[in-house]
Parts: sequence; C-alpha cells; structure tokens
Amino acid sequence: MPSQHPDTRTLLIAERDQNVRELQQYFLGEAGFAVEFVDDGQAALERAQLIRPTLIVTEILLPKIDGLALCRRLRDDPLTRDIPVVVFSILAAAGRASEAGANAFLRKPFVESIFVTAIQELIAAQPTGAMEEQWA
Repeated sequence: MPSQHPDTRTLLIAERDQNVRELQQYFLGEAGFAVEFVDDGQAALERAQLIRPTLIVTEILLPKIDGLALCRRLRDDPLTRDIPVVVFSILAAAGRASEAGANAFLRKPFVESIFVTAIQELIAAQPTGAMEEQWA
C-alpha cells in the first residue's frame, strides 16, 4: 500500500555507478538524509510510488526505463507528480531534462558542495522549471 504522506527526509536515487552511490550516500547522510538506491528506472518508479520520497535523483542512462522517461512517468502519476526530480548526468541534456519535467539538472562528475546544496535548496524552495549547474 502506498504511503499516505511523503517521507520528508528520504531521498530516492537511481544510479548505476557504485562509486557515485557511495559518495552520494556519505555526503547526503552527513547532511541528514536517508538515502535509498535503485539501479534501474522501473525500480525507481515503483519505489517512488511506494515510499513517496522527499526528492528523486536520476541519471539518464538507466536500464528498463531511462531517466528522462522516468521523469515523465513520475509527472504523469498523481502520487509522484509533486516530488522534485534532479537529473544528474554526464550527458549535456539540461533542455531535455527540463522538457521531461525535471526540477533541476546537475552535470557529472560528482561535486559534493554543488550536489548537496542543490538538493537542500530544491527541498527548501520546491522550485518549478529546471535549473542547470555545470562545472568543468
């Protein structure tokens, strides 16, 4: 049975790279978040519907359902449409992420200060539209 209220401290992250997952786990844990990981888009969609996390981070290149299709499906579902989504990718795809309904686009590689700050700001402000943070 789906949760009736979103978990205000749990983040759902769809990421295949174990090294990136470990960095995300450490730094987001230090920031006070519980983190759940999945490694494919279908699992992300199912977990999002079940736990209704505070925020979802997805890479684009996921098996089963890619990250952009995942974002569109999350937006189409009344249970998940208001959950902020961050697309975190090595691909230069900020425009495509915005069109898919992402709230933000962050470009890999993982930079702790940018990543954690962006997530905290999204949760605090619940902005609309996509913003892009890029670095070398």
